[in-house]
Amino acid sequence: MSYLIKPEGYQAVLDLQQTEMGIKHIKNFFQENLSSELRLRRVTAPLFVLSGTGINDNLNGVEKAVSFPIKDMNGEKAEIVHSLAKWKRMTLADYDIKDGFGIYTDMNAIRADEELGNLHSLYVDQWDWEIVMPQDSRNVEYLKEIVRRIYAAMVRTEYLVYELYPNIPPILPQDITFIHSEELLQKYPDMTAKQREDEIAKEYGAVFIMGIGAVLSNGESHDGRSPDYDDWTSKSENGYKGLNGDLLVWNPVLGRSVELSSMGIRVNAEVLLEQLKLTGQEDRKELYFHQRLLNNELPQSIGGGIGQSRLCMFYLRKAHIGEIQASIWPKDMVKDARSNGIHLI
Repeated sequence: MSYLIKPEGYQAVLDLQQTEMGIKHIKNFFQENLSSELRLRRVTAPLFVLSGTGINDNLNGVEKAVSFPIKDMNGEKAEIVHSLAKWKRMTLADYDIKDGFGIYTDMNAIRADEELGNLHSLYVDQWDWEIVMPQDSRNVEYLKEIVRRIYAAMVRTEYLVYELYPNIPPILPQDITFIHSEELLQKYPDMTAKQREDEIAKEYGAVFIMGIGAVLSNGESHDGRSPDYDDWTSKSENGYKGLNGDLLVWNPVLGRSVELSSMGIRVNAEVLLEQLKLTGQEDRKELYFHQRLLNNELPQSIGGGIGQSRLCMFYLRKAHIGEIQASIWPKDMVKDARSNGIHLI
């Protein structure tokens, strides 16, 4: 069901023209900084892939991809991507990218099963990135190093926004805080996962929660995660499972945490088999992507996605993602939003 958060007394800081200019400056500046920080080259990415190849990201495993038959290929089905987590890793191999370097791309997707609201749209736009990493870097410290570099680009971009619009002062802390999802559970044992995210983000301003997908001491995982891209079962140096995580910031406009990025060290052949078994999806071993991984045709990598519209929404102090991107919204949401000062594109 759709749900609208209506901040009391909300009034957009920027008008429509200022907003469009801000979006352009933010996107240009951030992707250049991201590319420089992580040594990434831009590549062209697909909007759709063939069904039944295992290339598409199946997210939590329950979302259905938008699909269509291809007339000129005897009705063979294609599906709109959810994300490019697996495609990127194959591209690293096909482009022969060397250790320590990577790729990034503008990913556009349709997620028809999204519950629409201030942060969720049918249309998804993000920077998808992937880096070839050395085998000896398969540890939590390497993950943290990459997170810090991405966060540094976010902090610099926030200052650019302040230079352009002095009435939007920076609020991000200079350093990001790391916490494992099990530590977070122990810190707030009587809260839901979402409530725990809000509390930790409000306390620190910016936080990276690790171990997304791993089963915690309460018998639940912090959040769902597909079994065939991020490694959420390998133990790190501190004994906790999970070499992945989500980057969240505190959003003062909405009064809640907002996830801006999800990333992780990718599965190797051993971890893939373990996670497919744990989730009862061992039949996926026969798919094209999985066969390439099991046959050691793909490099060890780390990668993730960074939400473009969400990032702009945060920087420009917008209350709804529909103030940043053009999409489709329920009529009652459009009407309710407008009556509360939120003008959806």
